[in-house]
Amino acid sequence: MKYRQLGDSGLKVSAVGLGTNQFGGKVSQEEVNEILAVSADCGVNFIDTADIYQGGASEAAIGEALEGKRGDFVIATKVGLRSGEGPNDGGASRKHIMDSVQRSLCRLRTDHIDLYQIHTWDDVTPTEETLRALDDLVTEGKVRYVGVSNWSAWQLCLGVSLAEMNGWVRVASVQPHYNLLVRGIEEELIPCCEHFGVGVIPYYPLAGGFLTGKYRKDEAAPEGSRGEDSEYVQNFLTDRYYDAIEELEEYAGVQGFSPTQLAIAWLLAQPQVASVISGVTSIQHLEENVGAANWNMSYEEERKIRGMVERVLKG
Repeated sequence: MKYRQLGDSGLKVSAVGLGTNQFGGKVSQEEVNEILAVSADCGVNFIDTADIYQGGASEAAIGEALEGKRGDFVIATKVGLRSGEGPNDGGASRKHIMDSVQRSLCRLRTDHIDLYQIHTWDDVTPTEETLRALDDLVTEGKVRYVGVSNWSAWQLCLGVSLAEMNGWVRVASVQPHYNLLVRGIEEELIPCCEHFGVGVIPYYPLAGGFLTGKYRKDEAAPEGSRGEDSEYVQNFLTDRYYDAIEELEEYAGVQGFSPTQLAIAWLLAQPQVASVISGVTSIQHLEENVGAANWNMSYEEERKIRGMVERVLKG
């Protein structure tokens, strides 16, 4: 496994990370234990979760599985989405952050979180309040690094600038929606991250599973797949996108990789991408994702794949 710096920070994370939104739900504790054991064997050290995943059960499952093995992993979790019915059970206020970090630490069975991320932009709470709370958590030793998710370029620019002006801990990473078929962040957010040295951790790297190649033209979505009821995935179930995935699958096969691995390797070839996390529900998924790190995609290959998708989608 290859390791990368998380932005300009000193933290090293595996190029392929572990998405755990199904842990404690679809993925049982026994399966979580096995997946994390194999992850360690494969060199995957980066685990991403959130306090709302499975109502907190994802964090709890990770905490149980890592009992006595905590030091082998970099644990990232998130705070900010609504986790209860109370007026302060959501957002990025000092109260919600401070209350939530204690619950996350308890569920994760650890005394510190390696990367604590604000799950989404809060347009009510002053950004200074949020950043100061995060800085206090780092000072207290409960958090090592801080990040954000779903922030736009101007929001990230504001956050980084405020932290620098006040001497607070800097934002190390951002989690945006980014994959071969959804590339809106390339216009402003990626250049912002390059300028400020912020690492990028893409979510939905496989476009909800569409980029795996399991959806076929003129065939119903596989039983139990997201394509059965997810509007996000169903937006890709058109002739243009089917043509694109067929061409990508053929190209990946010639290189000796799967379309899943192509999608992950392509992201790893992008500026500032520190780690690609994809939701894992089985050892098979994990091993396929890890295999993507073996494709050292060249600039020429990246450009060819980019052009291939753009050509097909433009018709």
